[in-house]
Amino acid sequence: MKSIQVVTPVKDSIDTALQTIDAVLASEVNVPMTLFVYNDNSTPENSELLKRMSIEKGFELINLSDLTSHPSPNYLTVLQTTQKKALADDAALIIVESDVVVARNTLQALFDGAAQRPDCGIAAAVTVDESGRINYPYKKFQGQENRVIDTRQHCSFCCSLLSPALLGAYSFDRLNPDKHWYDVTISHASLDCGLHNYLFTNIPVIHRPHSSRPWKQLKYTNPIKYYWRKFTKGFDKI
Repeated sequence: MKSIQVVTPVKDSIDTALQTIDAVLASEVNVPMTLFVYNDNSTPENSELLKRMSIEKGFELINLSDLTSHPSPNYLTVLQTTQKKALADDAALIIVESDVVVARNTLQALFDGAAQRPDCGIAAAVTVDESGRINYPYKKFQGQENRVIDTRQHCSFCCSLLSPALLGAYSFDRLNPDKHWYDVTISHASLDCGLHNYLFTNIPVIHRPHSSRPWKQLKYTNPIKYYWRKFTKGFDKI
């Protein structure tokens, strides 16, 4: 791996997205790093703000409306586009969701952790709340802090590095276009390719779950309504 390519999909929720962007750009890394922000059909006002911020802050802005007419979410297009670029540049691909805030050392620590493990497919940072307690989607790992866990459970893409070994072994063109999210599929594909997925509970990132898609909070406040919307409207296909 010669460099880091960070990918952040953004769908409105601009306040949290800008916190994510600022944290990534403040990262201390020892290799070249580029941040690619994929604007997934945000409002015209927010799209214009992202354009202005990309010039001021120095990140690459890609408007998904220029790549596909498919309605949001467009994670498939993001993954397929970024896989090809990362492979061409021999780069580590790190996905940082727009409801995550990384620490200054997060990206370098993930890079180093993956580089030290030639069998690494995915290197995932654990998510925590503002108080530092492990939270969704890794609550099952509470009590296993400050470890590196070789896990067969799926790694979330909240903040995860996809290694060149994985990107070269499994083409994202094989992903099911009827789904919305692909962390489960790709985690399993990594294992099927003979690679290992590592959860670094010693590399915490702050996670504010579902900030960009607030309707998903219903999963905790009103699960009946959540699952009704999920199945009747075809939302949130994993």
